Amino acid sequence: MRTYILRRLVLVVPTFLIVSLLTFSLLRLIPGDILDLMVEDFPYAEARDLLQEQLGLNKPVHVQYWEWISGVFTGDLGDSLWTKRTVVQELSWRYPVTVQLTIIALVSSLLISIPVGVITAVRQDTFTDYILRTLAIGAVAIPGLWIATLVLTLPSIWLGWAPPLRYVPFGEEPLANLSVMILPGLIMGSQLVGRNVRMLRAMMLEVLRQDYIRTAWAKGLPERIVFYRHAVKNALIPVVSLIGLEIPPLLAGTAIIESIFSLPGMGQYLLQSLQQRDYVPAQSIVLLFAVGTILINLTVDVFYSYLDPRIRYT
Repeated sequence: MRTYILRRLVLVVPTFLIVSLLTFSLLRLIPGDILDLMVEDFPYAEARDLLQEQLGLNKPVHVQYWEWISGVFTGDLGDSLWTKRTVVQELSWRYPVTVQLTIIALVSSLLISIPVGVITAVRQDTFTDYILRTLAIGAVAIPGLWIATLVLTLPSIWLGWAPPLRYVPFGEEPLANLSVMILPGLIMGSQLVGRNVRMLRAMMLEVLRQDYIRTAWAKGLPERIVFYRHAVKNALIPVVSLIGLEIPPLLAGTAIIESIFSLPGMGQYLLQSLQQRDYVPAQSIVLLFAVGTILINLTVDVFYSYLDPRIRYT
């Protein structure tokens, strides 16, 4: 296990460099230029050249990349080209919002999908199974953007009520913070429920047909023990793998949800940076998301050995 973890950690460095290079290059291929936006009211060549020199955009591309990536390894993610504030300073109060939103989405999806997946497997081909599976498929098919828009508009039209949108840090007012974060977190989590339910149901049906389950029934063990102690734990292994694969789209979805609900998180900051062609914050946030995804997938792999002791890494 230790050798496997060390090997995976060593692979983080080349992956980190490849992602940084791709991010740096692709962002500069986006149509439009930050200089055009900045000198929109002063379309003079002299103003553009002066601004280009002040921002350091007149340097060769490889020099700009090296200055940025060398700073990343020392903990300096650079400065915003618009505000001149450091990216680290901006993210220091934005990342808790995104982390909290992601945790709420993951926890809520698991709290819903695990019992629903077990029930649909245990009550296979019953009315309950059909209803729950239909709802699960609907959760996959309906975009979170559409749900979030309806949640904000329909209650205000029909009931004269709208969910709170003024973000309050959890450390200041926990209840006010949760009143703002729970709804967008649930909307994000609903996008994961359908896939988790279908995967868990399929695995539960396969596990329930295994010999050791029949042996447990033959020994007269209660239904609760057979299902939750013997079947669910083994059926959760593919679901854990699926959760690892869901992290990247979940992080990407924070940009949309945070913008709709006016949450000052990393996703909203990324979207604003892309709109303003502010390359430094955008490439730094994408890089952090990539590193987070790599480490989460490593954690998921390690957690396998706990769920199934037969799994051993070399």
